[in-house]
Amino acid sequence: MAGEPRPYRRSSWRRVLNGLVRPLARLGLAGRSTYVLTVRGRTSGKVWSTPVSIVEHGGERWLVAPYGERNWVKNARAAGSVELRRGRRSDRLAVEEVDAAGAVPVLREYYRRFRVTRPFFDVTLDSSEDDWLAEAPRHPAFRLGSP
Repeated sequence: MAGEPRPYRRSSWRRVLNGLVRPLARLGLAGRSTYVLTVRGRTSGKVWSTPVSIVEHGGERWLVAPYGERNWVKNARAAGSVELRRGRRSDRLAVEEVDAAGAVPVLREYYRRFRVTRPFFDVTLDSSEDDWLAEAPRHPAFRLGSP
């Protein structure tokens, strides 16, 4: 194990960073894997947007919650679909959450590709399958598909 993972805190610098990444992703300038996820709030009904990174694995696109049970995760579960926008393209996609065993290979790929979120995981690339299986419930993973 890598030690105690850092908890996600919605700090001032995180709000500033998201405030910069969100418009860049909307314009398609924030990297090939960065999108703006938009989902309706499960209780408020308000529309919320946040930047996310999409990972491809096994010929499918996946949405991973590297910071754990954030509100967008709960809202996506309740809605059953999300909107992903990058540049001029916007797609409404169904989300299907997978169990821990199904999430492990996706989480490994996400961890390998997106180094900035590694401190929020309590595993490394060299961790055992059992360690990854124990870590998986902390990082919900969703298969993206047609609505």
